[in-house]
Amino acid sequence: MLVTTTPNLEGKKIVEYFGIVSGEAIIGANIFKDFLAGIRDIVGGRSATYERELRKAKMMALEEIQIAAQELGGNTVVGVDLDYETINTGSTNMLMVTASGTEVRYQ
Repeated sequence: MLVTTTPNLEGKKIVEYFGIVSGEAIIGANIFKDFLAGIRDIVGGRSATYERELRKAKMMALEEIQIAAQELGGNTVVGVDLDYETINTGSTNMLMVTASGTEVRYQ
């Protein structure tokens, strides 16, 4: 299934709109990862651990919108928007990615 951030598909005609589909992924980052990421932030550089977790959460959210879209009967999701948030629960941080778009059928 095609998933795109663009509102249209070049050379294709959208023939039916099914509505909004969304997917969410929340991944916890454990204390050890938080500690190492904090050290890296202090001394500079990139936090590969958090980058991997964010990529994993993004893929999970995109997979969820594809599953929701297949249930509706369309063949692509257009206008996809990705949002990233951190949730602090007091004792741990959570990473949240939300993906949403419009499920359509094109020819």
